[in-house]
Amino acid sequence: MSTINITNARANLYQLVSDVNVGFNPITIVNNKGKNAVLISEDEWKNIEETLFLSGIPGYVENINNIKNSENWDNAKEYKKDEKW
Repeated sequence: MSTINITNARANLYQLVSDVNVGFNPITIVNNKGKNAVLISEDEWKNIEETLFLSGIPGYVENINNIKNSENWDNAKEYKKDEKW
């Protein structure tokens, strides 16, 4: 994770927002008051929220892990967004 001080972040905010949206690499913004912040893309934040929500469903993670470990994945195909079903 990249780190930048708050003064430079303020001066380069447009570029920083662009960088986190293109590279999905969070940036730590360091504050001289001891309280830092992390800049991430909106898409990444939505992914985190969804993961937290799904992880909060009782038994969900265990069920996914059980399926993952008990199924035969030898003939599984990779999902392709443009593939017609």
